[in-house]
Amino acid sequence: MTYVVAVLLGLVAGVLAGMFGVGGGILFVPTLVALGLGQHDATGTSLLAIIPTAVVGTWRQARYDNVRWRSAAAIGLAAVVAAQGGVALAESLSGDTLRRLFAALLVAVAIQISWRARRTDT
Repeated sequence: MTYVVAVLLGLVAGVLAGMFGVGGGILFVPTLVALGLGQHDATGTSLLAIIPTAVVGTWRQARYDNVRWRSAAAIGLAAVVAAQGGVALAESLSGDTLRRLFAALLVAVAIQISWRARRTDT
């Protein structure tokens, strides 16, 4: 049953990633935690699961000329370097603390998206 849910999660995340550029951590981490993984394991598993989604999504978006390669390279290189520190920081935190920080991040993102959507509607 866990694998069926994981496959369904992958399908939903793939569609959302292709449409909006999101889906990885936002969907994978909470679902993996709900399936019984610890916060640290869910985070690491999510990062690996994002790779094929990102590759295929980028390939398809590039066909529509929607990828700005220089910007992506700059962001990607900075993220690779910063991820090392992020992993070290995550490993120094308890699973509960990491889960709470992740929840706060999700709330902050939701507020930002809502605020921007509201601003453009007026």
